[in-house]
Amino acid sequence: MTDESATLPDGPQAIEAEPVKKAATRAAPAAKATADKVAAAAGPAVAKTKAAAREAGSKVRAEVNKLKGEATDKAREVATEGKDRATSALDSFAKLIDDAANAVDDRLGDQYGGYARTAADAVAGIASQLRGKEVDELFEDARGFVKKSPALAIGAAAAIGFVFARLVKAGLGEAPAAPPVTEDEYPDTPPIV
Repeated sequence: MTDESATLPDGPQAIEAEPVKKAATRAAPAAKATADKVAAAAGPAVAKTKAAAREAGSKVRAEVNKLKGEATDKAREVATEGKDRATSALDSFAKLIDDAANAVDDRLGDQYGGYARTAADAVAGIASQLRGKEVDELFEDARGFVKKSPALAIGAAAAIGFVFARLVKAGLGEAPAAPPVTEDEYPDTPPIV
Protein backbone atom coordinates (compact mmCIF):
# COMPACT_ATOMS: atom_id res chain seq x y z
CA MET A 1 0.00 0.00 0.00
CA THR A 2 1.25 3.37 -0.94
CA ASP A 3 -1.36 5.46 0.79
CA GLU A 4 -1.09 6.11 4.49
CA SER A 5 -4.67 5.06 4.92
CA ALA A 6 -7.02 3.05 2.79
CA THR A 7 -10.73 2.56 2.82
CA LEU A 8 -12.01 -0.88 3.46
CA PRO A 9 -14.90 -1.97 1.28
CA ASP A 10 -17.49 -2.06 4.07
CA GLY A 11 -16.05 -0.20 6.99
CA PRO A 12 -14.02 2.61 8.46
CA GLN A 13 -10.59 3.52 7.37
CA ALA A 14 -7.70 1.29 8.35
CA ILE A 15 -4.71 2.87 10.05
CA GLU A 16 -1.28 1.81 9.05
CA ALA A 17 0.53 0.05 11.87
CA GLU A 18 3.87 1.71 11.38
CA PRO A 19 3.07 5.16 12.87
CA VAL A 20 1.23 3.56 15.86
CA LYS A 21 4.15 1.23 16.51
CA LYS A 22 6.59 4.15 16.48
CA ALA A 23 4.42 6.13 18.90
CA ALA A 24 4.10 3.16 21.24
CA THR A 25 7.84 2.56 21.08
CA ARG A 26 8.49 6.20 21.99
CA ALA A 27 5.96 6.04 24.89
CA ALA A 28 7.22 2.73 26.33
CA PRO A 29 10.23 4.15 28.22
CA ALA A 30 8.01 6.76 29.88
CA ALA A 31 5.46 4.10 30.85
CA LYS A 32 8.23 1.89 32.19
CA ALA A 33 9.64 4.76 34.22
CA THR A 34 6.18 5.46 35.66
CA ALA A 35 5.72 1.76 36.52
CA ASP A 36 9.15 1.71 38.18
CA LYS A 37 8.23 4.79 40.24
CA VAL A 38 4.95 3.17 41.34
CA ALA A 39 6.76 -0.05 42.23
CA ALA A 40 9.42 1.87 44.15
CA ALA A 41 6.74 3.80 46.04
CA ALA A 42 4.75 0.63 46.79
CA GLY A 43 7.82 -1.41 47.80
CA PRO A 44 8.13 -0.03 51.36
CA ALA A 45 4.37 -0.32 51.89
CA VAL A 46 4.43 -3.94 50.73
CA ALA A 47 7.43 -4.65 52.97
CA LYS A 48 5.67 -3.05 55.94
CA THR A 49 2.52 -5.07 55.23
CA LYS A 50 4.52 -8.30 55.02
CA ALA A 51 6.34 -7.49 58.26
CA ALA A 52 3.05 -6.68 59.99
CA ALA A 53 1.56 -9.95 58.74
CA ARG A 54 4.57 -11.91 60.00
CA GLU A 55 4.36 -10.17 63.38
CA ALA A 56 0.62 -10.82 63.63
CA GLY A 57 1.19 -14.47 62.71
CA SER A 58 3.86 -14.76 65.40
CA LYS A 59 1.55 -13.22 67.98
CA VAL A 60 -1.27 -15.57 67.01
CA ARG A 61 1.05 -18.61 67.21
CA ALA A 62 2.32 -17.46 70.61
CA GLU A 63 -1.23 -16.98 71.89
CA VAL A 64 -2.30 -20.39 70.53
CA ASN A 65 0.68 -22.04 72.22
CA LYS A 66 -0.12 -20.23 75.47
CA LEU A 67 -3.77 -21.35 75.35
CA LYS A 68 -2.71 -24.88 74.44
CA GLY A 69 -0.40 -24.96 77.46
CA GLU A 70 -3.13 -23.62 79.73
CA ALA A 71 -5.61 -26.20 78.41
CA THR A 72 -3.09 -28.99 78.89
CA ASP A 73 -2.37 -27.85 82.44
CA LYS A 74 -6.09 -27.62 83.24
CA ALA A 75 -6.75 -31.07 81.75
CA ARG A 76 -3.86 -32.52 83.75
CA GLU A 77 -5.22 -30.86 86.91
CA VAL A 78 -8.72 -32.24 86.32
CA ALA A 79 -7.32 -35.70 85.57
CA THR A 80 -5.24 -35.59 88.76
CA GLU A 81 -8.33 -34.64 90.79
CA GLY A 82 -10.24 -37.49 89.14
CA LYS A 83 -7.41 -39.89 89.90
CA ASP A 84 -7.41 -38.79 93.56
CA ARG A 85 -11.19 -39.25 93.79
CA ALA A 86 -10.99 -42.66 92.12
CA THR A 87 -8.22 -43.72 94.50
CA SER A 88 -10.26 -42.59 97.49
CA ALA A 89 -13.35 -44.41 96.17
CA LEU A 90 -11.33 -47.59 95.60
CA ASP A 91 -9.92 -47.38 99.14
CA SER A 92 -13.43 -46.99 100.53
CA PHE A 93 -14.67 -49.87 98.41
CA ALA A 94 -11.80 -52.11 99.56
CA LYS A 95 -12.59 -51.25 103.19
CA LEU A 96 -16.27 -52.01 102.56
CA ILE A 97 -15.41 -55.41 101.05
CA ASP A 98 -13.01 -56.17 103.90
CA ASP A 99 -15.67 -55.27 106.48
CA ALA A 100 -18.17 -57.43 104.63
CA ALA A 101 -15.71 -60.33 104.71
CA ASN A 102 -16.31 -60.70 108.46
CA ALA A 103 -20.05 -61.02 107.88
CA VAL A 104 -19.38 -63.53 105.11
CA ASP A 105 -17.18 -65.52 107.53
CA ASP A 106 -20.07 -65.76 109.98
CA ARG A 107 -22.74 -66.66 107.44
CA LEU A 108 -20.98 -68.72 104.79
CA GLY A 109 -17.68 -69.78 106.28
CA ASP A 110 -14.03 -68.77 106.29
CA GLN A 111 -13.41 -69.88 102.73
CA TYR A 112 -15.89 -67.38 101.26
CA GLY A 113 -14.69 -64.69 103.65
CA GLY A 114 -11.19 -65.37 102.31
CA TYR A 115 -12.46 -64.75 98.77
CA ALA A 116 -13.89 -61.43 99.91
CA ARG A 117 -10.59 -60.48 101.60
CA THR A 118 -8.69 -61.42 98.44
CA ALA A 119 -11.02 -59.17 96.43
CA ALA A 120 -10.53 -56.37 98.99
CA ASP A 121 -6.75 -56.77 98.73
CA ALA A 122 -6.94 -56.66 94.92
CA VAL A 123 -9.00 -53.46 95.00
CA ALA A 124 -6.62 -51.93 97.57
CA GLY A 125 -3.67 -52.92 95.34
CA ILE A 126 -5.27 -51.21 92.35
CA ALA A 127 -5.80 -48.10 94.49
CA SER A 128 -2.16 -48.05 95.60
CA GLN A 129 -0.93 -48.54 92.01
CA LEU A 130 -3.17 -45.71 90.89
CA ARG A 131 -1.93 -43.50 93.71
CA GLY A 132 1.71 -44.24 92.86
CA LYS A 133 1.52 -43.16 89.21
CA GLU A 134 1.31 -39.79 87.55
CA VAL A 135 -1.54 -39.02 85.16
CA ASP A 136 0.78 -39.15 82.13
CA GLU A 137 1.96 -42.62 83.13
CA LEU A 138 -1.64 -43.78 83.45
CA PHE A 139 -2.46 -42.49 79.97
CA GLU A 140 0.59 -44.28 78.55
CA ASP A 141 -0.40 -47.51 80.34
CA ALA A 142 -3.94 -47.24 78.97
CA ARG A 143 -2.64 -46.54 75.46
CA GLY A 144 -0.33 -49.57 75.67
CA PHE A 145 -3.16 -51.78 76.96
CA VAL A 146 -5.45 -50.75 74.12
CA LYS A 147 -2.71 -51.39 71.54
CA LYS A 148 -1.92 -54.79 73.05
CA SER A 149 -5.49 -55.99 73.56
CA PRO A 150 -8.01 -53.87 71.63
CA ALA A 151 -10.83 -56.41 71.96
CA LEU A 152 -10.36 -56.66 75.71
CA ALA A 153 -10.24 -52.84 75.95
CA ILE A 154 -13.51 -52.51 74.03
CA GLY A 155 -15.13 -55.17 76.22
CA ALA A 156 -13.91 -53.44 79.39
CA ALA A 157 -15.20 -50.09 78.13
CA ALA A 158 -18.59 -51.63 77.36
CA ALA A 159 -18.77 -53.26 80.80
CA ILE A 160 -17.78 -50.04 82.55
CA GLY A 161 -20.34 -48.13 80.48
CA PHE A 162 -23.04 -50.65 81.38
CA VAL A 163 -22.22 -50.43 85.10
CA PHE A 164 -22.10 -46.65 84.94
CA ALA A 165 -25.46 -46.49 83.14
CA ARG A 166 -27.03 -48.81 85.75
CA LEU A 167 -25.64 -46.69 88.59
CA VAL A 168 -26.95 -43.50 87.04
CA LYS A 169 -30.32 -45.05 86.30
CA ALA A 170 -30.62 -46.43 89.84
CA GLY A 171 -29.65 -43.08 91.35
CA LEU A 172 -32.10 -40.96 89.38
CA GLY A 173 -35.47 -42.24 90.56
CA GLU A 174 -38.64 -40.32 89.80
CA ALA A 175 -38.70 -36.60 90.30
CA PRO A 176 -41.40 -35.38 92.66
CA ALA A 177 -44.48 -34.05 90.90
CA ALA A 178 -45.10 -30.32 90.96
CA PRO A 179 -48.02 -29.23 93.13
CA PRO A 180 -51.16 -28.42 91.15
CA VAL A 181 -51.74 -24.78 90.26
CA THR A 182 -54.98 -23.33 91.61
CA GLU A 183 -56.99 -20.44 90.23
CA ASP A 184 -56.43 -18.54 93.47
CA GLU A 185 -52.69 -18.29 92.73
CA TYR A 186 -53.21 -16.70 89.31
CA PRO A 187 -56.58 -14.89 89.29
CA ASP A 188 -55.96 -12.99 86.01
CA THR A 189 -55.26 -16.15 84.02
CA PRO A 190 -58.23 -17.64 82.16
CA PRO A 191 -59.09 -21.22 83.21
CA ILE A 192 -57.61 -24.09 81.23
CA VAL A 193 -60.28 -26.06 79.46
